[in-house]
Amino acid sequence: MASGTETGRLARFAPLVGALGLLALLWGGPLPERAEGSFAAHMVMHMGVVALAAPLLAFGLARAFPGLVRRVPGRLALMAALVEFVLIWGWHAPALHDAARQSLPLLLLEQASFLTAGLFVWLTALSAGANGNRTESRAAGAAGLLVTSMHMTLLGALLLLSPRALYACAQLCTPFATLTALEDQQLGGVLMLGIGGAAYLAGGLLLLAGLLNERRASGPLASTGSSHP
Repeated sequence: MASGTETGRLARFAPLVGALGLLALLWGGPLPERAEGSFAAHMVMHMGVVALAAPLLAFGLARAFPGLVRRVPGRLALMAALVEFVLIWGWHAPALHDAARQSLPLLLLEQASFLTAGLFVWLTALSAGANGNRTESRAAGAAGLLVTSMHMTLLGALLLLSPRALYACAQLCTPFATLTALEDQQLGGVLMLGIGGAAYLAGGLLLLAGLLNERRASGPLASTGSSHP
């Protein structure tokens, strides 16, 4: 009996521990140092935080503390998406991005804001999914994730298709030895498209599919009820 309780506790907290371990790897490993001289390495760290660690942390919090996610207003999902949009595009403005790659305090602020915004988006989306009886919240959660996917895809495409290196640090620092500054930036764009855009798109489509299935299931019941007053 005690063994089963211990196993259940481990299963309950495993996603949360995994998320914290991933953040420790992203921030305590070689990536912060590599990011000083490589835009692509910086993008690996960025996508690891917002597209991998943030959803895993949100899921872990919901699993470890079930009541927590239900208290997060799902209707704020679009506001959360807007906050993340402003932060991501703001930190990728060339002057601010270059400064963050060369200043530890700014890098810490940038990474903290990425995690906070990403967690805000995913918690509102999970809350919308948990409150299945609230159609408006579920629609807002799906819309928040899909909007985030779209603006990440757009930014990734701009980085990939830009004909020149946008960041001064690409000239001042040392990129990967086998890549030019422009190629390093293009690789970063591909990472944002392939990881960030895809992760938020998948989450949004899952919520949208759940909402459509719920409406499809309630349709016949509604019509039956209306034919028999």
